[in-house]
Amino acid sequence: MKMSAAEVLKEGELEKRSDNLLQFWKRKTCVLTPDSLSIYADSQKKTKTKELQLESIRKVDCVERTGKFVYFTIVTTDNKEIDFRCLGEDKCWNAVITMALIDFQNRKAIQDFKTRQDVDKAFPEQPERRSGRAP
Repeated sequence: MKMSAAEVLKEGELEKRSDNLLQFWKRKTCVLTPDSLSIYADSQKKTKTKELQLESIRKVDCVERTGKFVYFTIVTTDNKEIDFRCLGEDKCWNAVITMALIDFQNRKAIQDFKTRQDVDKAFPEQPERRSGRAP
């Protein structure tokens, strides 16, 4: 799927901690859109290694500035933790991802509300029947 420039919220380099025993930091090219964070192994974006849908992200956590880097962890809905770091001088990724996540959750809440309203209009509840007795 080709993205237009208007759909890209942020694009650039992040370092991701590997899942293996040695946990090396590996430089990745990342693209954040209103619905996902795509992680590529190369700067030409030919090999996508991971795509995190925003609906699968619970929160951005453990933000810490140390030296020239800002470290943060993305926690998924299945409690997996993915560690990243970026240069602190950059408009840092953790804030942009957090804002995209909030925007996504707000859009989803509005969509869910509208869906419930449509269902309520399609299937109105029966008026409450009152008994003939006085209270």
